[in-house]
Amino acid sequence: MRAAQPLQTIMSAIEFVEIDWAGRPVRIEHQWINARKQDRPLVVFLHEGLGSVAMWKDFPQALCDAADIRGLVYSRPGYGRSTPRAVGERWNADFMHAQAHEVLPALLEALNVKEKPWLLGHSDGGSIALLYASRFPGSVAGLVVVAPHLMVEEYGLASIRAAREAYATTALKEKLARYHDDVDSAFQGWNNIWLDPSFFSWTIEAELASIRCPILAVQGLGDEYGTLEHIHGIARRLPQTQLLELAKCGHSPHRDQPVTLIHAIMEFIDQHPCAAASAA
Repeated sequence: MRAAQPLQTIMSAIEFVEIDWAGRPVRIEHQWINARKQDRPLVVFLHEGLGSVAMWKDFPQALCDAADIRGLVYSRPGYGRSTPRAVGERWNADFMHAQAHEVLPALLEALNVKEKPWLLGHSDGGSIALLYASRFPGSVAGLVVVAPHLMVEEYGLASIRAAREAYATTALKEKLARYHDDVDSAFQGWNNIWLDPSFFSWTIEAELASIRCPILAVQGLGDEYGTLEHIHGIARRLPQTQLLELAKCGHSPHRDQPVTLIHAIMEFIDQHPCAAASAA
């Protein structure tokens, strides 16, 4: 494994690009990291169900500097400073499919990304990364999926119900408002669909079969939103999967064990130097 590179801090200012999605123009907040390093791999960061560009904090920069790579971080519609949900709009049970099959391809096209990027997704973002690689198997260099969801478990729903209670009764709303222009759009969009009975049978297990790229699947042993069956299920179906189970770690390894995670991702990318050329 290569030694970590010194901090270079080549992060651009927040930018916006407009895409057409679901019959309306949608503004997408995004940020480039180390953009001038055009000869280095590109990692696209896909945030969690309550995430945004800002909520990643310094992890994307730390990873890109350590691994000497470029990064693209963005907020999905409804999150951060991207266009909020329309009044009365609810996510459907296929909301992650829509993000993977429609929004992400439109964003990459709008930003003129021609290469095969690595996708690094956390939680819902991990599921979106898997769905993108399933639909477009020749367009991905590799996947790093951190606490992804393959199915709905009662174990995770209990934590989502607890989050709803905390949003109504504690300072959680005020904390999240630091990261989202429309905090109700972000929280309710995520929470309402996960707790909708129509979503309880949701699964993407059968869709994994078409994924061809290398995969690093990561989960904390103390993940409050899912059991290890999610990453184990990926490994059973896709033999190119490497597993990383982290002790003293909850649902957010990039916050609980950032150094360990960064080194694991660096090593994983180094193991597959030709992935971008061979993913097809």
